[in-house]
Amino acid sequence: MSESGRTHFGFSTVDEDEKAARVAGVFHSVAERYDVMNDLMSLGLHRAWKAFTINQAGLSPGMRVLDVAGGTADLARAFARRVGPEGEVWLTDINASMLSVGRDRMVDDGLLQPVVQCDAERLPFPDAYFDRVSVAFGLRNMTHKDRALADMRRVLRPGGKLMVLEFSRVWKPLERLYDVYSFQVLPRLGERVAGDASSYRYLAESIRMHPDQQTLADMMGEAGLARVRWFNLSAGVVALHEGWRLD
Repeated sequence: MSESGRTHFGFSTVDEDEKAARVAGVFHSVAERYDVMNDLMSLGLHRAWKAFTINQAGLSPGMRVLDVAGGTADLARAFARRVGPEGEVWLTDINASMLSVGRDRMVDDGLLQPVVQCDAERLPFPDAYFDRVSVAFGLRNMTHKDRALADMRRVLRPGGKLMVLEFSRVWKPLERLYDVYSFQVLPRLGERVAGDASSYRYLAESIRMHPDQQTLADMMGEAGLARVRWFNLSAGVVALHEGWRLD
């Protein structure tokens, strides 16, 4: 973000007020085919990345969990099973189309947990309420990542953990191959399966504009989180960052 109120939308620069609407358009467009495309474009690896995140959450029955930008509820459904009927899992997303898919999947699984449409930069929850907060493949789309991280820390109780699962910087020897896949194969796949090449071109661009592993760790520290560390998954294509609220 610059002082002039401009920010990145993929490789383009747009007004901050415009970015949210553009991101919303992307996810309204892909919502119905989002899960199919996840399987195709990651060759099924997104399931392993999410399974690792679920295990790292260290959930126990009765815990309260907030899933930010939870979309189609892959994480929220697994979290709900682990915290049990005495726990709480709040599925949230700013995008109504994505959230409706996630809500329906929760209900289909018999998981009657709260669902809230909200902005991650202004979470409508009290301070120190949740034991865990997660955001998977959503942070890079947020206009003010620093504000979102600070608000996620705010709603964590002392001793609670934030988990950020996001695309990151791939191992350098794989960069050229990864670029070919991202900018040539992925948009064509999006056009064929979801009827939308431009949204998947934006997704590839947004990955390149997202902070690398160390930069994101520094941002989490600046937001007041402690003991920040990350795990590179699939040679750094994705990284899971975690940090704790200690006070």
